[in-house]
Amino acid sequence: MEDFEQRWINVEFFIRERFGKKPDVEAILYLIGINELGAFPEGKNFTKEQKQDLMHIAVCKLLSQVGIYVLDKFDDEGWPHYIATGVEAPTTLKEQEQLLQECIIRYFEA
Repeated sequence: MEDFEQRWINVEFFIRERFGKKPDVEAILYLIGINELGAFPEGKNFTKEQKQDLMHIAVCKLLSQVGIYVLDKFDDEGWPHYIATGVEAPTTLKEQEQLLQECIIRYFEA
């Protein structure tokens, strides 16, 4: 458990150093989503719906590490689309949070 906690602290530290404040999980998902999209709209911000889509992309990308999702295609605008594989995700909120954090750690360690 200590190893997990230290690795999580390392991810938070990396992001805090880069962006100037301690991130929450939603902020981390947003950053991963932008990274996976590979683009940021010039001269404008993402809409609320696009921000939600970016976080969804991040969750799918992260959970693809454990086989819950797989990349299906990229649409005409370059947005990735994932499909569920049928692999069961954890059922409790605590287990889901732990899995997501572990996948975030792996994402940044890669």
